[in-house]
Amino acid sequence: MAHGRPLAGSVALSAPDASQRHAADRLLGRPPRSSDSLSIRLAAVDEIMRRSGISPDGLAADVVALTGPVTLHTETRSREERVWGGWRTPRSARSTRSWRAHWAERIRRDGLVRRLARTPEAAGPLVEAAVRALRALPASPPTSRATFAARNLSGAHTLDEGTPLATLVLSGIRSLTGFPDGSGAQWRREAWASAGLLKDDLSSTVLTLNLRGTASLDWAADVEEPTVLTLRSLTRRAPDTLLTAETVHLCENPVVLSAAADALGPACPPKVCLQGQPSAAALTLVRDLSMRGARLLYHGDFDWGGVRIAAAVGRVVPWRPWRFRAADYRAAVTAVAEASNLTGPPVATPWDPDLAVALTECGVRVEEEVVLDNLLMDLGLESR
Repeated sequence: MAHGRPLAGSVALSAPDASQRHAADRLLGRPPRSSDSLSIRLAAVDEIMRRSGISPDGLAADVVALTGPVTLHTETRSREERVWGGWRTPRSARSTRSWRAHWAERIRRDGLVRRLARTPEAAGPLVEAAVRALRALPASPPTSRATFAARNLSGAHTLDEGTPLATLVLSGIRSLTGFPDGSGAQWRREAWASAGLLKDDLSSTVLTLNLRGTASLDWAADVEEPTVLTLRSLTRRAPDTLLTAETVHLCENPVVLSAAADALGPACPPKVCLQGQPSAAALTLVRDLSMRGARLLYHGDFDWGGVRIAAAVGRVVPWRPWRFRAADYRAAVTAVAEASNLTGPPVATPWDPDLAVALTECGVRVEEEVVLDNLLMDLGLESR
């Protein structure tokens, strides 16, 4: 009836119990039957309703009398279309902050809220809860998603994987942190971590060389070994336990840090390796170092991914480019043995706008390994 179709054909019930079989047999005036399912022709029921006088207008009128008016799905859809057509994100989601305004417009335009909320009535509370979470981000110090949800939302499980609110908040986090597009469980964990929300405080790590200030760090520096620091170790220890260094070099790839340890040993200036998109542990460490007055120098791959990583770090701490300008890129392109084309959408390079222009013009990807000798030379000169 809700689909506007006539009451024809049959309805069936699988695995009916004895009382259901008995009721159907009495209604239709037929002898008991035994089968795995129970089937009734609607036309037969309609005829019985009319002939018996129980419902002279037939089965449809009887359904309305028992359950109330039946609303056509087409009418429901038309009403929802009208409401969604005039729907706007709640006032709380509209902000002068460019990232939040962009996010609010995007989720309205691409229909994400409609898919998640399903009804206009549920959309407003869903968006308001997401805004409440986003206002408290990025989390500093980083914390587990469950702890953050318990403190800022309606319960510890409101941001569990797969919930509509978790999907919407993750969408907002990408606008907040500029985390790149992707998919899969690992990508989602890293996207959450970019705003300081973690599955736990041990799986997020950062690779370092020659940082000092604790017995384990001092030992690793003395024996020329890189050290892996967990987020737990960074958040449970005061930042001032890390010895203040005048300059800390940041790189993207572990091979740079490993080569520096081999070539320079304890003399190498302190280094931090981000290992791709910076983890919560990496962002926590560079933030602590910057607060202690360290000057941070950054180098990464000359590609759009490397530029995004540099931009992500720049949203947390100020840094200066380390052979990471347009002139450095153009010089490095000539040293590439086998050119690999750039992929992905272009990204702005505010520390040197000409770098984005050069990347677009040359269209060649240059990994850190290509310029490794130059990077080691810089580190060697600084260690003297």
